[in-house]
Amino acid sequence: MNFHGFLWHRGSLQDLGTLGGDNSEAFWINDAGEVVGRADVSGSESHHAFIWRNGVMTDLGTLGDFPCSTAVAINSAEQTVGDTGVCHVGGGPPFLSEHGQHMVDLSKLVLPGSDITLTDAVTINDRGEIGGMGVLPNGDTHAYVLIPCDDDHADVEGCDYSMVDASFAQNSNTAPRPAAMTQPSTLSPAQTVNQLRNRWMQRYRLPGQRPVP
Repeated sequence: MNFHGFLWHRGSLQDLGTLGGDNSEAFWINDAGEVVGRADVSGSESHHAFIWRNGVMTDLGTLGDFPCSTAVAINSAEQTVGDTGVCHVGGGPPFLSEHGQHMVDLSKLVLPGSDITLTDAVTINDRGEIGGMGVLPNGDTHAYVLIPCDDDHADVEGCDYSMVDASFAQNSNTAPRPAAMTQPSTLSPAQTVNQLRNRWMQRYRLPGQRPVP
């Protein structure tokens, strides 16, 4: 039996389609009508995370050697979070993607020494704050909140705001900040990682954790 995600709007049901495979599932929609979820890929038993907007489904890809991914939430800034791993099993790191660009490993944006291994991303709000689940060294599972170190989150303990100030100054002296992209980026995964790390000073902040010297 095959199944497709759909969008119900003003009494009309719209099939979201797939990424060439048989099935898809939709998990979240933001105020702009952008939908995220997962869909089967053509010629493969894998499913990939997707973002759907204006009738077009965009493949967000996967991380590393993990064949599958699932997008579970998107905010008004087109920031998407989700999980990766073995298909229908999981086990990979959670991811973050912006504007349909390549996904990045969310755990690589967290300060070293935080003593928690991120296992799942569950939600992201309009301030870019991410909630999910992680495992401590003793095996206990805890909920986490990741807070971006940016100019919308002033005075977060452990954040180094000098990089944000430098970035703002550079943008102010050259040209206005570009508008949010509406088409998938042609940046390579490495370039996208660097772009995101520069924006958030290479880290998210786990409240109550101090950076390692």
